[in-house]
Amino acid sequence: MKAKKLLMPLKLQFFASSTTMTDKDDVKLGSGDLYIMEFTGKVPEDTEIEVDANKIGHIKGGASLEYTNEWKVVSDDMGVVIKNFLTKENVNFKSGILAWNGKVLQALCATARVTEPTRENAYRIVKIGGKKHADGKSYIIHFVHTTDKGKHIKLTIVGTSRNGFTIAFDPENETVIDAEFTAISQDDEGTLVTYKEEKELAA
Repeated sequence: MKAKKLLMPLKLQFFASSTTMTDKDDVKLGSGDLYIMEFTGKVPEDTEIEVDANKIGHIKGGASLEYTNEWKVVSDDMGVVIKNFLTKENVNFKSGILAWNGKVLQALCATARVTEPTRENAYRIVKIGGKKHADGKSYIIHFVHTTDKGKHIKLTIVGTSRNGFTIAFDPENETVIDAEFTAISQDDEGTLVTYKEEKELAA
């Protein structure tokens, strides 16, 4: 019998230039609010996540969530498929962060250490680098889009930033950090992403 891998991608994209929603694999919505907080073992209620202390001020270029998986397809010599096995799943969340500070860098880099300002020193100091400083922390990434009817669509993952970041100070353009988080299981069921749609309730 022969075996081959089959990839099944799914991508959700959120752009400020579009406010349409479809049931297809590629969903385009308006932009929204992004919240980041440290994960301590359990994803709390939305009301606990959606507070000013966790909110990233502004994002640029919207956001996207991509789900991919791999299947092992077992077939016989005649090409007849005998069985399919799901072997791998992956979820990535990407967003451009326009309003950011040293605390945001801490979520984007496992080795970042932040020292807050004091009376003697007005600077918030961020030190990055040194493998021994990797903190092993994961973060809750919570995205909220508000439709033109005032309803909410929410995406939540727990993940880590593994792809680094670039900070470019361009005199003609705003400085945007392209953040990417790779999801890990957020509960005992192995959930990688929670997607919520607020619906109109029947009268």
